[in-house]
Amino acid sequence: MTNKEIARTFKKLADLMELHGENKFKIRSYSNAYITFRKLGQPLTEMSDEEIKEIRGVGAAIAQKTRDLLDKGTFKTLEDFKEKTPLGVQEMLGVKGFGPKKILTIWKDLGVETIGELLYACNENRLIELKGFGKKTQDDLTKTLEYFLRSKGKYHYAAVEEEAGDLVEEISHRLPDCQVALTGEMRRKGNIISEIEILIAGDYDQSEIIDNQLLTLKKEIENGIEAQTINEIPVFLRNCKKEDFGSKLFRYTSTKEFMSAFLKKYEGTDFRGIEKEEAIFEKASLPFIAPELRESEYFLEKAIEGNLPELIKKEDIKGVIHTHTTYSDGLNTLEEMANAAQSMGYEYIAISDHSKAAFYANGLKEDRLRQQWAEIDALNAKMDGFKIYKSIESDILSSGELDYPEEILKEFDCIIASVHSNLKMDIDKATARVIKAVENPYTNILGHPTGRLLLSRKGYPLDHQKVIDACAANNVTIELNAHPWRLDLDWTWIPVALEKGVKISINPDAHSTDGIRDIHFGVLSARKGGLTKAMCLNALSAEDFIAALKK
Repeated sequence: MTNKEIARTFKKLADLMELHGENKFKIRSYSNAYITFRKLGQPLTEMSDEEIKEIRGVGAAIAQKTRDLLDKGTFKTLEDFKEKTPLGVQEMLGVKGFGPKKILTIWKDLGVETIGELLYACNENRLIELKGFGKKTQDDLTKTLEYFLRSKGKYHYAAVEEEAGDLVEEISHRLPDCQVALTGEMRRKGNIISEIEILIAGDYDQSEIIDNQLLTLKKEIENGIEAQTINEIPVFLRNCKKEDFGSKLFRYTSTKEFMSAFLKKYEGTDFRGIEKEEAIFEKASLPFIAPELRESEYFLEKAIEGNLPELIKKEDIKGVIHTHTTYSDGLNTLEEMANAAQSMGYEYIAISDHSKAAFYANGLKEDRLRQQWAEIDALNAKMDGFKIYKSIESDILSSGELDYPEEILKEFDCIIASVHSNLKMDIDKATARVIKAVENPYTNILGHPTGRLLLSRKGYPLDHQKVIDACAANNVTIELNAHPWRLDLDWTWIPVALEKGVKISINPDAHSTDGIRDIHFGVLSARKGGLTKAMCLNALSAEDFIAALKK
């Protein structure tokens, strides 16, 4: 170990001790060891125990821990503190400008234990009211955390979409005689992206696109190059002849599983040297299979059977379901959210603030509920061609009961039931809890079923099949939460829901007017699961939406 590595270890110990409220003098001694070892000229690896002990401010205890570090790579005190600190909380200590005191507040007051949960808490404005924080601190932290997560090598689709589109546009501009298209995960609209893949058909000089302003060359690969954007996102550029563009686009868009199944079905058919991708499907006597569906054999079989679904489009969505306002933890007022939805072309909005059990999100007690309902009535009286519905995101309590008594529940137009607490149940208890909520006669929509945060937090353990069956039996719609960090229900379960006749609602879970735009990402994920307009709850008109909720 180098001196700097040893120094950083003592800094970590000091931070962990501060998190747990340990003696401030001990904390200071380890912080001083960090400073001392960082500046030390002679390598500690070359020093004896006595020489280390004689370093000013070190002493016997720190010298012994240093020897353990050199011999074993760790020491007992450090391991003891690491053992009682969640890994995600430890990771927060590596975020620049985010010290132990603020981390302790986040951990203990909000129950946040990972970087991803913290960033999502920022998205839901949970930090604004915390002691020592505020709007500016939350905004600054959001930028820092986004940068921190980008460095880990996996990206939410939303974090890459614009840059990938701009990259294709710029390459097309620089290479006007070439055909340029996205392939791979980006073209299939995957929830999680590891790189941007681009196919270029035609002859060009590499220097026309590798100039450190657009792309930086990493290395040569077979039939192309590996590069990265100025934001350090990996890019794979593959080359082909123009007459092969359709064949290569099909190949590099599809997963290995899809391609293997396709080639097996059409063994003996030559799909090489095809210029337009559509001609691949014509040659196979198949309808065009959208890139989003080329993950597995499932939709290939549907195409062969003549049952390929007509996928939902963003223009099909008529209403904005699941939105938060300043009544709970939203940034915008009820009226601002309604006006924004109407200006975006939607016909209705369901205001679904948090219920009273969500105290951390300023959940609404009965008196504030009635205040909100009165405001909704007043706005509905003056709005032209637009409807605001009285909804709530009701916490599913540990017992499976919904928040609020029956006399309150029956007054809502729409109830979204969601789990937000006690996320560590085993699968049997968790499933029973959710099913009990689904069976409640007032539940209309099951919100973000697993509560997952992509790249940050595993989903709540559920027996999806049992939950879907319960939704089918109780006329309960399942939410596809459109926030790009959630996309929950996962698209892989949509075909199962559709086979059972369970509708899906593409909900933005918007905590601001801008959040409404996340419907875009929800639609992309829904298309991967084969969702149609007919099976999407909020593709219905305002009147049909309410009618569909009736039990």
